[in-house]
Amino acid sequence: MPTLNNILHTAQQRAQDANLPYVGALTPTEAYYLSQHAPGAILVDVRSQAERDLVGTIEPATIVEWQTYPGWQANPYFVAQLKASVDPEALVMFICRSGNRSHQAAISAQAAGYSESYNILEGFEGDKNNFGQRGLVNGWKFAGLPWHQK
Repeated sequence: MPTLNNILHTAQQRAQDANLPYVGALTPTEAYYLSQHAPGAILVDVRSQAERDLVGTIEPATIVEWQTYPGWQANPYFVAQLKASVDPEALVMFICRSGNRSHQAAISAQAAGYSESYNILEGFEGDKNNFGQRGLVNGWKFAGLPWHQK
């Protein structure tokens, strides 16, 4: 049985080994465990509304889009919206489709004073397989973690 300290230490070591500019990198399973057991931990979904509507959602998650659809324009209000929704002292875990936008969000949050910023590796749908399909290799959904379709 993992412990909070073991999970956090492992995530922090991953970030240090990869020279990431935020405190830690979590697997989806680790992030889910923290969301259930770490007091005050916040999951922030940075995917667009269209993605959440079409692919599925995680509840409870705080929603702060990194990019908007259509056009995939950067959200110029990301930090302001994050600050309005999430305490800078919280352990904050960012998730997107594959872990790329959430990586950028974690960098931005860390720079804005969120000292406990974590990226969720693999994201909601995970990496593409050899046929270019997501959801079959890794990620939140693949791990069988709770989510629902609208």
